[in-house]
Amino acid sequence: MKILLAEDEKELSRALKAILEHSKYSVDTAYDGVEALKLSESNAYDAMIFDIMMPRMDGIELLKKVRESGNYTPVIMLTAKAEIGDRIIGLDSGADDYLTKPFAMAELLARLRSMTRRSTGYSPVKLRVGSVTLDTEQQEICSENSVRLAAKESRLMEFLMQNKGKALSTEELFSHVWGRDENAAPKIVWMYICFLRNKLAAINADVVIIGEENGSFTLTTRDGDDL
Repeated sequence: MKILLAEDEKELSRALKAILEHSKYSVDTAYDGVEALKLSESNAYDAMIFDIMMPRMDGIELLKKVRESGNYTPVIMLTAKAEIGDRIIGLDSGADDYLTKPFAMAELLARLRSMTRRSTGYSPVKLRVGSVTLDTEQQEICSENSVRLAAKESRLMEFLMQNKGKALSTEELFSHVWGRDENAAPKIVWMYICFLRNKLAAINADVVIIGEENGSFTLTTRDGDDL
């Protein structure tokens, strides 16, 4: 699983990164809100951890911009402040959870596991890219007409739509949708991409899934707009 860690205290950031990587997470780090926003716009993450007090752009403003862009990746906020007001502001801005410094690393790992299991905490029921709307509850995509999706198709389409315009590797897609399913292998991603392409064609969608030679896939509109 891939995590974005935005923490301006470099010693703490290095310590958190080392422990997270020891726990089998892949971690990208940023030391200010502007850098973190750029990373969130160009990469897909399974979870993000934002410190509230950061230079150039604080964690609350960063979170607001991430949510306004249509990115609903689960977010944990870190704060050195204990006031209830800071917690409320963070949660109202779209945070899924928070931790007050100092905190036990075991608790952060537990919160991450719980949050990524839920994975739909702040995500809307309906997502839209171009002419296509995905109803995640009904597992249905709609454009000029509609078609039902199988559970894994819906989960894959949701992840692609949440990360529209980003090149997602086969490994990222497999990890996010199939997780630790021992009965599946990464090559199954290609088959499900084919299923989705056929269903997008069936509803005359203006959205396409582009495959690259390096094994990555990008969801975009045919004219490149509305992203």
